[in-house]
Amino acid sequence: MILSIKHCLRPALVLAFCCLAGCGFDDRPVTMGGAVFGTSWSLTYTNASEVVDPTAVRAEIESVFELVNSSMNHYQPTSLISRFNALPAEAPVEVDWDFAYVLSTALTLNEATGGAYDVTVSALSELWGFGPEGPTRFPTPLAVTDAMRSVGGEQLSWRPEIRLLAKKVPGLALDFSSLAKGYAVDLGADALDEAGVAQYMLEIGGEVRVRGLSPRGDAWRIAVESPLAETRGAVQAALAVTDVGIATSGDYRNFFEHEGRRYSHLINPLTGYPIQHDLVSVTVVHGSAMMADAWATALTVMGSTQALAVAEQRDLAVYLLRRSGNQLETLTSSSMTQWIEAAAP
Repeated sequence: MILSIKHCLRPALVLAFCCLAGCGFDDRPVTMGGAVFGTSWSLTYTNASEVVDPTAVRAEIESVFELVNSSMNHYQPTSLISRFNALPAEAPVEVDWDFAYVLSTALTLNEATGGAYDVTVSALSELWGFGPEGPTRFPTPLAVTDAMRSVGGEQLSWRPEIRLLAKKVPGLALDFSSLAKGYAVDLGADALDEAGVAQYMLEIGGEVRVRGLSPRGDAWRIAVESPLAETRGAVQAALAVTDVGIATSGDYRNFFEHEGRRYSHLINPLTGYPIQHDLVSVTVVHGSAMMADAWATALTVMGSTQALAVAEQRDLAVYLLRRSGNQLETLTSSSMTQWIEAAAP
């Protein structure tokens, strides 16, 4: 039986900011955007130096995107990550500095989460039909066991001091989907800072970095979308933020159905199976959009109880939504309360 996959490219983070007209500032906001990484990007900024040229800003942002795309986009056959994934076991490759930084961060998170976060999970994602090849047949337990032989950070030979990477077993492949967009946002934010742009919101597919104040003159408003089918698109909670990154991960936008059960695109690398628990979505506020993105994914894999415990232990600002019958229950870490503006009734 062929699986039917349902998905949406944009996560459950709604960008909500003031109307651009009548905000009380002489300098009108500059807005721009486009397509990248199979989704969209947007930038709104104000209070830039007079020497800042919007055309140059766009060129700088797009050059950042191209750097990340050519290094970390596993859907692009010519990217560095795709070339590594196609290599046989024990064939080394020297990776670029950005790739090395993202990989080292991912391996640190893998250790910090006890293996719940794992960028080597591609063999399982492919098996379950969530890789570049698309839908497949429902896997057998034996197929899952076989795929797990090609999963795990310990299956990598990584020498960060010389940026030399190889795989120890055939079939291992990397997937930076939970880091690359956030990393591109962080790099773009660095470029804006260096260009003298004092206040901005930059996002790619829902991964966000904000600096300074919104065009209205106060904190940027970011809305967390309701994940319930009947209220999809409604605001579940509103965040008032500045000088941070924000990301949301959930199990309800990219999934397939098989024999009456729903299977999420988020694979638990410790079991080899899609997550099956009560946690619906995780929103993380962090100084880095990449870290917010990665932690949101990791905590979603863990489930609500462990996710909240880890968030408190590591002082992470986390907003959790979990199923409670036909309702949603909200769980908020201590560090998240400073960012919550209002919750939907």
